[in-house]
Amino acid sequence: MWMKSQCAIVLYCRYYNVTINIGQPPKPYFLDLDTGSDLTWLQCDAPCVHCIEAPHPLYQPNNELVVCKDPLCAALHPPGDYKCESPEQCDYEVEYADGGSSLGVLVRDMFSLNYTNGIRLNPRLALGCGYDQIPGASYHPLDGILGLGRGKSSVVSQLQSQGLVRNVVGHCLSGRGGGFLFFGDGLYDFSRVTWTSIKYYSPGIAELHFSGKATGIKNLILVFDSGSSYTYLNSQAYQTLTVLLKKELSGRSLKEAPEDQTLPVYWKGRKPLKNVRDVKKYFKTLALAFASRGRTKTQFELHPEAYLIISLIYGPYTIVMITSSFSVSSTDISMQDRMVIYDNEKQVIGWTHANCDQLPRSKTANM
Repeated sequence: MWMKSQCAIVLYCRYYNVTINIGQPPKPYFLDLDTGSDLTWLQCDAPCVHCIEAPHPLYQPNNELVVCKDPLCAALHPPGDYKCESPEQCDYEVEYADGGSSLGVLVRDMFSLNYTNGIRLNPRLALGCGYDQIPGASYHPLDGILGLGRGKSSVVSQLQSQGLVRNVVGHCLSGRGGGFLFFGDGLYDFSRVTWTSIKYYSPGIAELHFSGKATGIKNLILVFDSGSSYTYLNSQAYQTLTVLLKKELSGRSLKEAPEDQTLPVYWKGRKPLKNVRDVKKYFKTLALAFASRGRTKTQFELHPEAYLIISLIYGPYTIVMITSSFSVSSTDISMQDRMVIYDNEKQVIGWTHANCDQLPRSKTANM
């Protein structure tokens, strides 16, 4: 499945989505990739109580409801809070870290998918028919969410339960926009991937490094979340990094820009800046280092493109700013030009540099 990048705000065109054909007959929908959640849902005409702007007409559900006692329904509810008030259907509500949410019912419908060898299949998978949505702070117009988490209701878990692929999902996001998403394990050489054990798509507790040296900031819980576009650090790590960057930029041509107060720290150049690459030489690589199976330290590098963005607010200057602090997460931007693989069966996560503009050859059947 090929992905497109979509511009949502004035800062930068950095959102990624995947196109999937769903229904009978199949119709295309743009879905936001989210490894931080399990449920896939579409804005749905059930009828819709509150739907937000979307690229395509609302999804028209069929009459195949998932009943309340279905194990997939149970997986969507916290233990001890699973009550079948409407036995004939499965009601759901999902909430996201940015304040967004979706309320609806679970249905089954046909997904049009292709193996890499060209064989087409149409598995019936459960998805949410969302009839009441609240947009979050990071909202951008899409038809719904593609849940890629480890739970039973995620698409890859459902495909595995039907014997179609191993429970492995991966993505490759191009820095030039686009990329690809895959289910199964045939698109990479296991020996050339950096692997570490995972828990809830988190490689564990990390230490922040700057320019190859430890900063003293430890015990950072790193989360891989493709549903977010920008990299976020907690307050302590953010403040430490800001001090190091200011020291590194002292005497350079970039100067702080206090007139822009949308985010805490901005710099501007003598000339308008059009791309982060224009100032890449002034900024060092960050790294998050964490123990790999208790022995060696594995590093996930964050190049300047991963923690800097361009602001177009105060023309004619284009001002470089560092992303704001919130939590420690590795997101779309920091995962660009890498193949990132979540092997849920072996409970490891891996990454390797890759050409995300071209789908590699597969030795086995993958989607």
